[in-house]
Amino acid sequence: MDHRILDRLRCPVCAEPLAETTAGTTRALRCPRRHSFDLARQGYVNLLAGRTPHSGDSADMVAARADFLAAGHYDTVAAALAAAAAEVVDRVRGTTDAATTRGDRRADGTSAAEAPSPLVVDAGAGTGWYLAAVLAALPDAVGLALDVAKPALRRAARAHPRAAAALADTWQRLPLADASAAVLLNVFAPRNGPEFHRVLDPAGALLVVTPAEDHLAELVAALDLLRVDPVKADRVAGSLGSHFVEESATLHRARLALTRPEVATLVGMGPSAWHTDPSRLAERIAALPEPVPVTLAVRLGGYRPR
Repeated sequence: MDHRILDRLRCPVCAEPLAETTAGTTRALRCPRRHSFDLARQGYVNLLAGRTPHSGDSADMVAARADFLAAGHYDTVAAALAAAAAEVVDRVRGTTDAATTRGDRRADGTSAAEAPSPLVVDAGAGTGWYLAAVLAALPDAVGLALDVAKPALRRAARAHPRAAAALADTWQRLPLADASAAVLLNVFAPRNGPEFHRVLDPAGALLVVTPAEDHLAELVAALDLLRVDPVKADRVAGSLGSHFVEESATLHRARLALTRPEVATLVGMGPSAWHTDPSRLAERIAALPEPVPVTLAVRLGGYRPR
């Protein structure tokens, strides 16, 4: 594992630093108290402390998401995240430069001049597709994908040469040092306000993508899918308000023209996949006129730690 990422990881049991070890063909991360975490052959590390009550997205959902995103349909979202992350990293660098001039020391004890490459953490990363897009725009940054779904992490571990992937429950304590991340991505995923605040650099930002009220509206009506909560923005603000201040909010839209198989893939990659009858859904998709017009509408909120 890239030392620039490993240096920021912490044992999920005791919060001590981790180091990579090898015994025969087995690779693992181990802390000074000898808690050990295997590095899977597929490239990710298991940093779960105990059992988790949920296993995340299924292999079918992950495969659908990988196919749909690879086709470029959500490039608008990726571009918005990359631009926002670049602005945040510039701000973090500016703060570090000022601290270097004063001779300040960071939370981890290093001097500002010794500050490592910016770390981008994607909490609930799925396949790591958005993280890869952000890293492509930040040539000196490294990334960490966190997710509880093993099928997703197998893909996230290969998403970008400067990214690593870890099995972790983002509802629990994150396996990261305090103030270690310059940017936190949270794309259609749960939000753990206290932990996000703890691991973010004070000059960094949390970038949250949530569906706008008319996101996929045509499909919601035609296929009887789950509807976007009309007070979604208020719920997000409520979950983060004690620890973050929203400093920006932008709406990003695109008009998609999808084939029927692409519609099936889109439905299969989201939460409606858990709540729809496959045969009934197939009938409804077959009745759609092709190409199928679909509205992509998301809100990107930028949050600074309080």
